[in-house]
Formats: sequence, structure tokens, C-alpha cells
Amino acid sequence: MLHVNRVSFAYDEKPVLEDIRFQVGKGEHVAIMGESGCGKSTLLKIIYGLLHVNVGEISWNSSPVKGPLYHLVPGEPFMKYLSQDFDLMPYTTVEENISEFLSVFYPEELQQRTQELLGMIEMREFAKTKVKHLSVGQQQRVALARVLAQKPEVLLLDEPFSHIDNFQKNSLRRNLFHYLKAEQITCLTATHDYNDVLPFAERIIVLKDHKILAKAPTLELYENPGDLYTASLFGEANLIPINVVKSYADTTRRIIVYAHEFKVSQNSGLPVEVQHSYPMGNYYLIKGVSDEKAIYFNSATALEAGSRLFLNIALETINKRLNAKQLS
Repeated sequence: MLHVNRVSFAYDEKPVLEDIRFQVGKGEHVAIMGESGCGKSTLLKIIYGLLHVNVGEISWNSSPVKGPLYHLVPGEPFMKYLSQDFDLMPYTTVEENISEFLSVFYPEELQQRTQELLGMIEMREFAKTKVKHLSVGQQQRVALARVLAQKPEVLLLDEPFSHIDNFQKNSLRRNLFHYLKAEQITCLTATHDYNDVLPFAERIIVLKDHKILAKAPTLELYENPGDLYTASLFGEANLIPINVVKSYADTTRRIIVYAHEFKVSQNSGLPVEVQHSYPMGNYYLIKGVSDEKAIYFNSATALEAGSRLFLNIALETINKRLNAKQLS
């Protein structure tokens, strides 16, 4: 089990992380989410041992994970870290990059393992291609296979699909996270993209203002986000007073409502004036305004700017959010 205990860190006395503590079990996949600059990448670097911390400690199965003051070459043998820099050898081939750390004394196993990883990243046809001739997205896929070559016990991924096109990204996610679960490899993924998280991560840790704002099982956090910041990590969200939507309600409490949870009505509910319709493929994201505040909701069709309508929310959604953490 990975233990992160009371870790704090600062760059030139500017706090980046404060009192960070959590545990990750063997084979568990935990996502770290938050806005740019919240400390996601810094946290992964600390766990891997690239940065030294004076406050707090990291351990894996009761053995301390030491930083650069203790290791000439940062990192532990059981752990691999995929940074946003890739760290590839540009003048060698894809298969040579993947197999660099595999033993040449077992050539059959080396070849089998290399082919297995080439298949996982869907790049067998590029095996003999030099890395310098690949696109950035292809290089990111090679870097991913490279850190998996020795089957680490812990894998740290920093925006692992950021340069990969959607055509490849969806299948690669499925291939990778299925493989990690089958091999019981513990994984921490720092990402902005909820598509990296919702189908695959068991838990989410949300960072904000140097601290952990929320940590919970993935679907539990999605269905009942405690605040608008957390909800916005999963898409367009709104903070709505209940008594405005349901006139009979005797509470002024506000709840989180995702754009897809609104139902358009012509008769009653939250009054909205349409400002703009954004085509999203099989639906439109509508920006409206209510009481001088922006409201985002989904519609099956484009709506005319300036038109007026009402938005309603299912009682089931209201009750679910009311039973969650109260918002001021």
C-alpha cells in the first residue's frame, strides 16, 4: 500500500501542497484532479522521489520512499513515472526504446514483452521507426509502453493522453487501464480530463488551494459533488437555489445541477433567457442568463437567442443533492 502522510511542499517558500494525506491500495487506480497549478504534477514528482520534502513522508508497504537527497538517480526500482517530457531516445527505434531496460540475456522474453506492449499501444507497424520521426502523440504512446516494460508495482501518470488524438485515445485508455487492473499495478493519474477518470478510476482526489478539497469513490463524487469547483471538473455545472426552481420549496439552499440534468419547460421553473447555442454533436449546450447569472443546460435542438423558457430539475436529483454536503 502507498502511504502519503502529511506532506507539504513549497517552491521558494511559496506553498504548493499543504498537509496532503491519503492511501492507495495495491492494484487500485486513483485519479488526482484539479485546475492547472493546483499541485498535481508536483505531488507525483514528490511520490516518485524527484523532489525533496521536509514535512511529511511517503512509504510503500512500510518502506520509506526517499527523495533526491538520498538517491543519486531519483526513483525507486518498483515505481515508474510518466512525465509530460516523455524522456525518450530520439535516434533509436520504437522497439529499442520500449526494451531498453529489459534484460538482453533473455532475448525471447525481451521480444515477447516488447511485442505485447507494442500491441497495447497499437504501434506494431512502427516498431522499426526511429522515435524522432513520430508525432508527439505517438511519442507519448511509446513513453507509456516504456514505463510499463518492467511491470512496476506503482505507476504514476501525468496527463498520460494529453497529446493523443481522440481516435487513438479511447482505445488506448481501455487497453492501458484493463492491463493495469489485470496485473494489479497501483496507479495514480493526474489529469484534467474526466474521460480519463469516470470509467476507470476507483477513487478521485481533488486538489485546490494547495490542499485536498475532496476525496471519494469516483461515481459517488460525481453524483454528489460537494461544491461547484469539484462539479466543474466533470463538465458544465451550475449552483441553483432550490426555491427558484420549485416555488413551493421553503428552503433557500443551493444545489449543484449539471447541464444535462435540466429539463426545459414552457410553464414553470427557473426563468432563463437564451444567449447562445453551442453544437456538441448529438445535442446543443445552451448558455442562458437568469437573474444576471449565466446558466448552462443541454437541449436536443438549437434555441433562438433572446427566447425565454423555464428550467426544471427532477425531484430525485434535488433530494440526492440535499442529502449530500450542504452548500452555503
